[in-house]
Amino acid sequence: MDIIDVIRTRHSIRKYQAKQIEREDLEKVIEAGLRAPNAGGRQGSIIVGIHDAKLAELVGKLNVAQFDRSALLGNYVSEEQPSIIDDPNIKSGFYGAPCVCAVFGPEDFLYSVPDAFCCAENMILEAHSLGLASCIVARGEETFESPEGQKFLKDWEIPEGYIARCFVLLGYLDGPEPSPKKLHEGRFRIVG
Repeated sequence: MDIIDVIRTRHSIRKYQAKQIEREDLEKVIEAGLRAPNAGGRQGSIIVGIHDAKLAELVGKLNVAQFDRSALLGNYVSEEQPSIIDDPNIKSGFYGAPCVCAVFGPEDFLYSVPDAFCCAENMILEAHSLGLASCIVARGEETFESPEGQKFLKDWEIPEGYIARCFVLLGYLDGPEPSPKKLHEGRFRIVG
């Protein structure tokens, strides 16, 4: 499939089957993230693949625990694939995805966040090309602030000074393929 077709047909999925993805597919998705562009060729991002549905659910609950709904701008995400923005009853920021990748970056590096999201973008495109459903989730910084979260960082050997920047959810779509989103008008210019 041509890359523009992968981009056009990919959707952010927030409804997953319980079926776990193959470890080989997880490794391919992680490799895609590691090959993402990064500032100065630094390769500072660290990816932790959580290939255990129960552990992913636990971290997903930590992800939503500190979520401040008052910071929302009243946006509505999706009726077909509701997010925690749409439904305050959702208790896991990972929506039941059986596999999740946490993308960490150096806390004090100016381009840590863009580098992490470049990793995440590569990962969701590779996931889609493999027939997997995916979604990028933010709120990484606050996910591991609790004592329980700090224990995960220690167990996963995340170096001091690194912070979670985002997550990539992986699994298989539960239900029908979402409708294609129409592009909003007036979002680009070509000059010169």
